[in-house]
Amino acid sequence: MLAQLPNLLTLSRILVLPPLIACLWIGGETFRWVALGLYALASITDYLDGYLARTLKAQSAFGRLLDPIADKLLVGACLLILSALHYISGWTVLAALVILLREILVSGLREFLAEIRIGMPVSRLAKWKTTVQLLAIGFLIIGGDAPAWTRAQLIGEVGLWLAAGFTLVTGWDYLRSGLGHLADQDRDRVKPGVNPARTTS
Repeated sequence: MLAQLPNLLTLSRILVLPPLIACLWIGGETFRWVALGLYALASITDYLDGYLARTLKAQSAFGRLLDPIADKLLVGACLLILSALHYISGWTVLAALVILLREILVSGLREFLAEIRIGMPVSRLAKWKTTVQLLAIGFLIIGGDAPAWTRAQLIGEVGLWLAAGFTLVTGWDYLRSGLGHLADQDRDRVKPGVNPARTTS
């Protein structure tokens, strides 16, 4: 199961985090470019693991568990280290915070829905959010060490705000769906003709 290629790609997205964070922490132009290269490879695996799992018919419960964990670890770690080093600063920190809080919210909802055996499919807008988010973080990783004409820092900040906007919309959609299933569960627990407010001794 773990040796399947899609799962190995997903796992590599987690294993790349320590050297990526180390490069950002050390800083300097060379190490930031190395960090960007590691991040780019990790981001590519986010697409490849799912594509290969479907193509090779190698989908597994382990892969479905590990993939969202790897995604959230990559995004969360990058946003936190970039904020700590002030590569993300000022009002843009709020955009990073919105994205992190949404990831926590969706993780909680997925855990609840998994307990009642209900899946929460990824919407098209959520896929756009992920794409914009990954690109924005990449621009912020290289930031001021990119050639001046690229305006990498500005593009990264604008992209992060755009991703935060998508995050609010998709987060609300997931929350509304989760609350709907929660209401259904509560209704199922109340049997017809029984007053739930009454207690027996």
